[in-house]
Amino acid sequence: MKLPRVTMGDVAQAAGVSPMTVSNTFKYPQRVQEQTRLRVLASAHELGYVPNLVAGNLAAGESRVIGGTIPSIRNSSFYKYVLGMQQAVNLQGYKLVLMLADTIAQEREAVETLIGLRVAGLVLVGNEHDPATVSLLRKVDVPVVESWTHGDAMDMGVGYDTAEATRRAVRLLLARGRRRIALIIHEGGAARRFTERVPAFRDEMARAGLPGDLVQSVQITDGFGAGPVALGALLARAADLEAVICPTDVVAAGILFECQRRGIAVPDDLAVAGWGDYEVSSEMTPQLTTIGPNAAEMGTEAVDLLIRRVQGQPIRNRLVDTGFTLIERASTGG
Repeated sequence: MKLPRVTMGDVAQAAGVSPMTVSNTFKYPQRVQEQTRLRVLASAHELGYVPNLVAGNLAAGESRVIGGTIPSIRNSSFYKYVLGMQQAVNLQGYKLVLMLADTIAQEREAVETLIGLRVAGLVLVGNEHDPATVSLLRKVDVPVVESWTHGDAMDMGVGYDTAEATRRAVRLLLARGRRRIALIIHEGGAARRFTERVPAFRDEMARAGLPGDLVQSVQITDGFGAGPVALGALLARAADLEAVICPTDVVAAGILFECQRRGIAVPDDLAVAGWGDYEVSSEMTPQLTTIGPNAAEMGTEAVDLLIRRVQGQPIRNRLVDTGFTLIERASTGG
């Protein structure tokens, strides 16, 4: 026999508080004293109570759910990013629903699903979307934050200047005496945040009076295997290759492994710079020079910006730059 569903009133009676206190515990935890909040949560856990977020949305005309998409769960940058988002929603009494979207077509489906769930707002990765997605977002009254991007945004944006990060990496390699430098980028769907690095690379090389012709594309889905493919293609084009800047630390790690197989000394024969400051970058031999975006801060800022818009608070700056750090390690010499 099916048991009756536990209600908010049941939890209130068990915890010795009012139904409003139970409601605030889940929706506005900052309004409830810590001891009381913990007592309510303990009673809810004991009774098996789960708040009906969708019903509450329809009744109150507002949502306490933030929706988001991420293109990958393969690297620690997005782990830190999601952790920042989760911490932000927890502090403000919201919930986070994430959907994986490796392509712009998958992102369109994810956005449609999240809008159907009546989320309060959306956090998307990058500024490259299917035209149908953009059209839908312009028609519905849902705030949007685009993260991991710098510059114009359809609504609000949080990210860092990848062009400047590229310039900093090139300057570091030039300062180390490298002249034949290559840039590796990802190609395929939703790759704009990688291809945007190319003009900055070529411009910085031109400023040094050097050719910026060594740009190699790899598939984003190839992971560690993209490194050997890219290195082989670059060496076939330029046997005098002295340095590479990779799109991610995963690709850079693949190049380091391939260098070991080929007997290429890093950094003496080839300097290697990664991107993302994944956990693997500091655990390799040699340790990997990399661009470190402030991923957790990016996630926190994206959610905070969205919630301020949802709650009708003033937005001082709809484009937030969370910055980056060029982390110099042994793979580029010193």
